Amino acid sequence: MSTIDQSRLLQMRSSILNQNQALQRAAGRGGIAGADSAEGTPDFGAAISAALQQVNAQQAKAGALTEAYERGDTHDIVSVMIERQKASLGFETTLQVRNKLLSAYRDIMNMPV
Repeated sequence: MSTIDQSRLLQMRSSILNQNQALQRAAGRGGIAGADSAEGTPDFGAAISAALQQVNAQQAKAGALTEAYERGDTHDIVSVMIERQKASLGFETTLQVRNKLLSAYRDIMNMPV
């Protein structure tokens, strides 16, 4: 078994914290980063767009690592599987957020006026 690389763990932790902050901004709980400077209200569209771009980047990274492993450029299957799991988790989270948004939209549209 190989030893744990501290810098890699810190990098993974930082990535997870960044994803968490993006999701909090998308949920409207973010601080100043997701706020509109004129009104001080969160910019929902920008937060969702940033979160989707982050998920897309994670999936692209996982795909590139997978291809590198298949070509034989890397032999670190653990990092490949970790990146694939992170990409999968980001995608599943995106689907759940989409489902909740659609459900909320349907609830609002079905409210009597």
